[in-house]
Amino acid sequence: MAPLRTLAALILGASAASAFAPTTPLATRNVVPAVSETSLNVFDKAMAEWEAEYPDFAKWGWGPSVQAEKWNGRHAMFGWVFICATAYAKGHGLIPDADVPVDFSQWGTLATISGKSTLTNERAIILIANVHCFLVGLMATICPLPFSDPLLLDPSQGEMYEKAKATKPYGIMPAMKMGLTEEAEIMNGRLAMMGIITVTATAFLQNKPILDVVNEWVGNAYY
Repeated sequence: MAPLRTLAALILGASAASAFAPTTPLATRNVVPAVSETSLNVFDKAMAEWEAEYPDFAKWGWGPSVQAEKWNGRHAMFGWVFICATAYAKGHGLIPDADVPVDFSQWGTLATISGKSTLTNERAIILIANVHCFLVGLMATICPLPFSDPLLLDPSQGEMYEKAKATKPYGIMPAMKMGLTEEAEIMNGRLAMMGIITVTATAFLQNKPILDVVNEWVGNAYY
Protein backbone atom coordinates (compact mmCIF):
# COMPACT_ATOMS: atom_id res chain seq x y z
CA MET A 1 0.00 0.00 0.00
CA ALA A 2 2.85 2.43 0.76
CA PRO A 3 4.23 2.44 -2.84
CA LEU A 4 0.73 2.97 -4.23
CA ARG A 5 0.06 5.87 -1.85
CA THR A 6 3.43 7.38 -2.72
CA LEU A 7 2.73 7.13 -6.46
CA ALA A 8 -0.72 8.68 -6.00
CA ALA A 9 0.69 11.56 -3.97
CA LEU A 10 3.40 12.27 -6.56
CA ILE A 11 0.90 12.25 -9.44
CA LEU A 12 -1.41 14.57 -7.50
CA GLY A 13 1.36 16.99 -6.67
CA ALA A 14 2.64 17.10 -10.26
CA SER A 15 -0.78 17.65 -11.78
CA ALA A 16 -1.71 20.32 -9.24
CA ALA A 17 1.46 22.33 -9.78
CA SER A 18 1.09 22.35 -13.58
CA ALA A 19 -1.98 24.58 -13.43
CA PHE A 20 -0.26 27.49 -11.70
CA ALA A 21 0.95 29.00 -14.97
CA PRO A 22 -1.05 32.04 -16.10
CA THR A 23 -3.94 31.39 -18.43
CA THR A 24 -4.66 33.21 -21.65
CA PRO A 25 -6.40 36.59 -21.43
CA LEU A 26 -10.16 36.43 -21.06
CA ALA A 27 -10.73 38.32 -24.29
CA THR A 28 -9.14 35.52 -26.36
CA ARG A 29 -10.52 32.58 -24.42
CA ASN A 30 -13.05 30.09 -25.67
CA VAL A 31 -15.82 30.40 -23.10
CA VAL A 32 -17.76 27.32 -24.24
CA PRO A 33 -15.81 24.24 -23.07
CA ALA A 34 -16.52 20.88 -24.64
CA VAL A 35 -18.58 18.78 -22.21
CA SER A 36 -21.18 16.08 -22.51
CA GLU A 37 -24.80 17.15 -22.83
CA THR A 38 -25.85 15.17 -19.76
CA SER A 39 -23.25 16.64 -17.42
CA LEU A 40 -23.84 20.12 -18.82
CA ASN A 41 -27.57 19.85 -18.09
CA VAL A 42 -26.85 18.92 -14.47
CA PHE A 43 -24.63 21.94 -13.90
CA ASP A 44 -26.89 24.27 -15.89
CA LYS A 45 -29.84 23.21 -13.77
CA ALA A 46 -27.97 23.76 -10.51
CA MET A 47 -26.78 27.19 -11.60
CA ALA A 48 -30.23 28.19 -12.85
CA GLU A 49 -31.88 27.14 -9.58
CA TRP A 50 -29.28 29.05 -7.55
CA GLU A 51 -29.66 32.17 -9.69
CA ALA A 52 -33.45 32.05 -9.36
CA GLU A 53 -33.30 31.65 -5.58
CA TYR A 54 -30.36 33.95 -4.83
CA PRO A 55 -30.05 36.45 -7.70
CA ASP A 56 -28.06 38.96 -5.66
CA PHE A 57 -25.35 36.36 -4.99
CA ALA A 58 -25.41 34.83 -8.47
CA LYS A 59 -24.65 38.08 -10.27
CA TRP A 60 -21.35 38.31 -8.38
CA GLY A 61 -20.36 34.72 -9.22
CA TRP A 62 -21.09 33.25 -5.79
CA GLY A 63 -22.58 29.77 -5.49
CA PRO A 64 -22.35 26.93 -8.03
CA SER A 65 -20.46 28.69 -10.81
CA VAL A 66 -17.33 28.31 -12.91
CA GLN A 67 -15.75 31.20 -11.03
CA ALA A 68 -16.37 29.57 -7.65
CA GLU A 69 -14.87 26.29 -8.85
CA LYS A 70 -11.76 28.08 -10.09
CA TRP A 71 -11.43 29.95 -6.78
CA ASN A 72 -11.64 26.73 -4.77
CA GLY A 73 -9.43 24.77 -7.15
CA ARG A 74 -6.66 27.36 -7.19
CA HIS A 75 -6.62 27.59 -3.41
CA ALA A 76 -6.51 23.80 -3.13
CA MET A 77 -3.59 23.61 -5.58
CA PHE A 78 -1.75 26.32 -3.68
CA GLY A 79 -2.56 24.44 -0.48
CA TRP A 80 -0.70 21.39 -1.75
CA VAL A 81 2.31 23.47 -2.72
CA PHE A 82 2.29 25.04 0.75
CA ILE A 83 1.87 21.66 2.50
CA CYS A 84 4.80 20.17 0.61
CA ALA A 85 6.96 23.26 1.22
CA THR A 86 6.13 23.18 4.94
CA ALA A 87 6.99 19.49 5.17
CA TYR A 88 10.32 20.18 3.47
CA ALA A 89 11.01 23.08 5.85
CA LYS A 90 10.19 20.90 8.84
CA GLY A 91 12.41 18.09 7.61
CA HIS A 92 15.39 20.38 7.01
CA GLY A 93 15.13 22.48 10.18
CA LEU A 94 14.14 25.69 8.38
CA ILE A 95 11.51 26.64 11.00
CA PRO A 96 13.26 28.24 14.02
CA ASP A 97 12.42 26.74 17.42
CA ALA A 98 9.63 24.71 15.85
CA ASP A 99 8.53 22.95 19.04
CA VAL A 100 8.78 25.96 21.38
CA PRO A 101 5.37 27.33 22.51
CA VAL A 102 4.63 30.92 21.51
CA ASP A 103 4.51 33.69 24.10
CA PHE A 104 0.93 34.19 25.28
CA SER A 105 1.66 37.80 26.28
CA GLN A 106 2.54 38.60 22.64
CA TRP A 107 -0.03 36.48 20.81
CA GLY A 108 -2.96 36.74 23.17
CA THR A 109 -5.89 34.41 22.44
CA LEU A 110 -4.30 33.41 19.11
CA ALA A 111 -1.79 31.42 21.16
CA THR A 112 -4.54 28.93 22.10
CA ILE A 113 -6.60 29.05 18.92
CA SER A 114 -6.45 25.27 18.46
CA GLY A 115 -7.58 24.33 21.97
CA LYS A 116 -6.29 24.48 25.51
CA SER A 117 -2.64 23.92 24.65
CA THR A 118 -0.46 26.80 23.43
CA LEU A 119 0.54 26.90 19.78
CA THR A 120 4.12 26.10 18.86
CA ASN A 121 6.27 28.37 16.71
CA GLU A 122 5.85 25.94 13.82
CA ARG A 123 2.05 26.12 13.88
CA ALA A 124 2.03 29.86 14.46
CA ILE A 125 4.24 30.48 11.41
CA ILE A 126 2.06 28.22 9.27
CA LEU A 127 -1.09 29.96 10.54
CA ILE A 128 0.13 33.48 9.75
CA ALA A 129 1.52 32.43 6.36
CA ASN A 130 -1.82 30.87 5.41
CA VAL A 131 -3.74 33.97 6.47
CA HIS A 132 -1.37 36.15 4.44
CA CYS A 133 -1.71 34.02 1.30
CA PHE A 134 -5.49 33.88 1.68
CA LEU A 135 -5.69 37.67 1.87
CA VAL A 136 -3.47 38.01 -1.20
CA GLY A 137 -5.79 35.64 -3.09
CA LEU A 138 -8.80 37.58 -1.86
CA MET A 139 -7.34 40.86 -3.12
CA ALA A 140 -6.56 39.26 -6.49
CA THR A 141 -10.20 38.23 -6.69
CA ILE A 142 -11.68 41.58 -5.70
CA CYS A 143 -9.18 43.69 -7.71
CA PRO A 144 -7.97 41.52 -10.63
CA LEU A 145 -5.12 42.71 -12.81
CA PRO A 146 -5.91 43.57 -16.44
CA PHE A 147 -4.40 40.33 -17.75
CA SER A 148 -6.15 38.04 -15.24
CA ASP A 149 -9.66 36.65 -15.32
CA PRO A 150 -12.06 37.82 -12.58
CA LEU A 151 -13.16 35.21 -10.07
CA LEU A 152 -15.55 37.63 -8.40
CA LEU A 153 -17.85 39.00 -11.10
CA ASP A 154 -18.42 42.75 -11.19
CA PRO A 155 -21.40 43.94 -13.28
CA SER A 156 -19.65 47.29 -13.77
CA GLN A 157 -16.82 45.69 -15.77
CA GLY A 158 -18.88 45.65 -18.96
CA GLU A 159 -17.55 43.31 -21.67
CA MET A 160 -15.29 41.40 -19.27
CA TYR A 161 -18.28 40.73 -17.01
CA GLU A 162 -20.46 39.53 -19.89
CA LYS A 163 -17.83 37.12 -21.18
CA ALA A 164 -17.15 35.74 -17.71
CA LYS A 165 -20.86 35.39 -17.07
CA ALA A 166 -21.28 33.47 -20.34
CA THR A 167 -18.63 30.89 -19.43
CA LYS A 168 -20.30 27.49 -19.42
CA PRO A 169 -19.72 24.78 -16.79
CA TYR A 170 -17.14 22.14 -17.60
CA GLY A 171 -19.35 19.21 -16.65
CA ILE A 172 -18.54 16.15 -14.61
CA MET A 173 -15.58 15.19 -16.82
CA PRO A 174 -13.92 18.04 -18.75
CA ALA A 175 -12.43 17.37 -22.16
CA MET A 176 -8.85 16.11 -21.80
CA LYS A 177 -6.83 18.97 -23.28
CA MET A 178 -3.16 18.90 -22.36
CA GLY A 179 -1.03 21.97 -21.74
CA LEU A 180 -1.99 25.39 -20.36
CA THR A 181 -5.71 25.09 -20.94
CA GLU A 182 -8.87 25.89 -19.01
CA GLU A 183 -9.76 22.20 -18.90
CA ALA A 184 -6.37 21.30 -17.39
CA GLU A 185 -6.79 23.91 -14.67
CA ILE A 186 -10.27 22.68 -13.79
CA MET A 187 -9.15 19.03 -13.67
CA ASN A 188 -6.05 19.82 -11.59
CA GLY A 189 -8.13 21.95 -9.24
CA ARG A 190 -10.62 19.14 -8.73
CA LEU A 191 -7.83 16.63 -8.04
CA ALA A 192 -6.27 19.04 -5.56
CA MET A 193 -9.59 19.56 -3.76
CA MET A 194 -10.19 15.80 -3.54
CA GLY A 195 -6.64 15.37 -2.28
CA ILE A 196 -7.16 17.96 0.48
CA ILE A 197 -10.32 16.17 1.57
CA THR A 198 -8.53 12.80 1.52
CA VAL A 199 -5.48 13.90 3.49
CA THR A 200 -7.61 15.74 6.04
CA ALA A 201 -9.90 12.74 6.54
CA THR A 202 -6.90 10.40 6.83
CA ALA A 203 -5.24 12.64 9.41
CA PHE A 204 -8.47 12.77 11.41
CA LEU A 205 -9.09 9.00 11.32
CA GLN A 206 -5.47 8.13 12.15
CA ASN A 207 -5.11 10.97 14.68
CA LYS A 208 -1.95 12.21 12.98
CA PRO A 209 -0.76 15.63 11.83
CA ILE A 210 -1.39 16.28 8.14
CA LEU A 211 2.33 16.74 7.50
CA ASP A 212 3.03 13.27 8.93
CA VAL A 213 0.38 11.74 6.67
CA VAL A 214 1.81 13.42 3.58
CA ASN A 215 5.32 12.39 4.58
CA GLU A 216 4.18 8.77 4.82
CA TRP A 217 2.50 8.99 1.41
CA VAL A 218 5.79 9.99 -0.23
CA GLY A 219 7.76 7.28 1.54
CA ASN A 220 9.18 9.47 4.32
CA ALA A 221 10.98 11.62 1.74
CA TYR A 222 10.58 14.83 3.73
CA TYR A 223 11.78 13.76 7.18
